[in-house]
Amino acid sequence: MTTPGADPAPGPRPGPGPERAPRPGPAPARPLAVAAAAAALFAAAATVMAVRDGAPLAPELAALHWSTAHRGEPLRSLARALTTTGTGVVPYLMAVLAGLLAGRTWRGRRRAVTWAVVVLAAGQAIRYGLMELLARPRPPVADWAAGATGYSFPSGHSTTSVLAAGILAWGVLHRTRPRAGRLWCALLALWAAGVGLTRVYLGVHWAGDVLAGWLLATALLAAALLLEPLVGARRARGAPEAPPSACP
Repeated sequence: MTTPGADPAPGPRPGPGPERAPRPGPAPARPLAVAAAAAALFAAAATVMAVRDGAPLAPELAALHWSTAHRGEPLRSLARALTTTGTGVVPYLMAVLAGLLAGRTWRGRRRAVTWAVVVLAAGQAIRYGLMELLARPRPPVADWAAGATGYSFPSGHSTTSVLAAGILAWGVLHRTRPRAGRLWCALLALWAAGVGLTRVYLGVHWAGDVLAGWLLATALLAAALLLEPLVGARRARGAPEAPPSACP
């Protein structure tokens, strides 16, 4: 026993226990608001399209007529080259690169690559399911300047390119300073927008399909940001990785 007020007997003090991973806090307001707004706008666009049985709106017809009248070279060849980057292996290579940039250790890179590829693949699966469910016809085949398959709404190239651009921006922002990060965000956004616009220019999608693809991808990216801490994509043992600054 010790006298009240006396120092306790010297001896080894228990060291700190194993550090626990931080529990995920409440969902950040900004990604949640973006996801909700984009999902609501996509739902509104899908409702309008469904009510009209897929019939194009006047602005969509005007965009198609303009594109068919302005398909000279070299713009047509450039559009065909750009549109091919919005599907196939390129988006998945971008997702892998994003994961390699986001991770700080080998384990962290492996987790980040897996997460990035899963987000991209899940987004494509959701897009494909919605396309089959809504079954909107494409513009007339006579107006096509490139090959296309399946239904029209939402645009697969537009959805996939925005997903890939957002995922790569997420990876880049782990490695760059804010000013360089904003530049990369702008370049990736321009690429994704260009891919979507080529789908209208080449006559294989209505403008509303492209807009819907952008909205769907935006909602999915924001949802992925909300879910990422739950799967531990940024965790490192003993010290979580610092989150990147967001694109403006």
